[in-house]
Amino acid sequence: MSTTTRAWHLASRPQGMPTPDTFSLREVALPDLADGWIRVENRWLSVDPYMRGRMNDVRSYVPPFEVGAPLEGGAVGTVVESRSPHFQPGDTVFHMLGWREAAVGPAEKFNKVPGLAVEPQQWLGNLGLTGATAYFGLLHTAEAREGDVVFVSAAAGAVGSAVVQIAKAKGMTVIGSAGGAEKCAWVRELGADAAIDYKAEPVLQALMRAAPKGIDVYFDNVGGEHLDAAFATARNNARFAICGMIDAYNSGTPQAFRYIMRMIAARIMVKGFIYTDYLPKMADFYRDMGGWIAGGQVRSRETVREGLEAMPEAFLDLFRGANMGKMLIRV
Repeated sequence: MSTTTRAWHLASRPQGMPTPDTFSLREVALPDLADGWIRVENRWLSVDPYMRGRMNDVRSYVPPFEVGAPLEGGAVGTVVESRSPHFQPGDTVFHMLGWREAAVGPAEKFNKVPGLAVEPQQWLGNLGLTGATAYFGLLHTAEAREGDVVFVSAAAGAVGSAVVQIAKAKGMTVIGSAGGAEKCAWVRELGADAAIDYKAEPVLQALMRAAPKGIDVYFDNVGGEHLDAAFATARNNARFAICGMIDAYNSGTPQAFRYIMRMIAARIMVKGFIYTDYLPKMADFYRDMGGWIAGGQVRSRETVREGLEAMPEAFLDLFRGANMGKMLIRV
């Protein structure tokens, strides 16, 4: 069995949009298997926008990546060797030692997938960080409920598409924004009552037409013009769940808040969140999301790139809008 693996490293901290030179693919030694450790061959790797923030040397909810060290992210793999009583060779696990072909570590760093009849990559998508972010952000942070009018930005992305479907499963009216006719058509296929093509017209103009009486909930993945439009159209006591502001991930400067003073008169609640805030409620998430998937109420769509070599370009493509649904690497 190989004692090394290939892993992508952070070669330098990017200024603005990362470039291929930001990343370096290197051989790294795998440690010997200690008692209580397992060895995993990765099959699927997750590509997520939040990883951009970890490339900056700033204080955040997770430590920054170190220059010269392997990058990390979600992964699903197969146990090939175990010195832990909790795992056997052949077990499928999900974990955060991604951006590499193989991982070795203490058993507590890995999670055995629950016994649901789904494809393994679902544990990186609607049954993983992506779906949990959508579920908890919509239902707990924003306290969305039946009858609400919900506006979702980046509705054709991994998190946004899950939000659209969860909201419809819960009896809400949904307006999704996406870039281009093809993405908007898919957002409508997912059940959205209206889809806004932000590349075709100003978001505020389109949102006022789609929600003439205003919105109750905004699920923000983008910031910028979308957040402005949400403030402008919010009803009294609207709730905003702030998941990500991808428009500022590379510039570092949010382009929003033109209508933020409406927060006072309309009593708008704006709250940022991280899905790990809700880890004690994961059993509820698995129950509900597993049921929706089994019943066909939540579907997934994936943009899959082949091979570890494709990882940096796939990551950069997130900021170019090149993905439909979840961006994945098949190792």
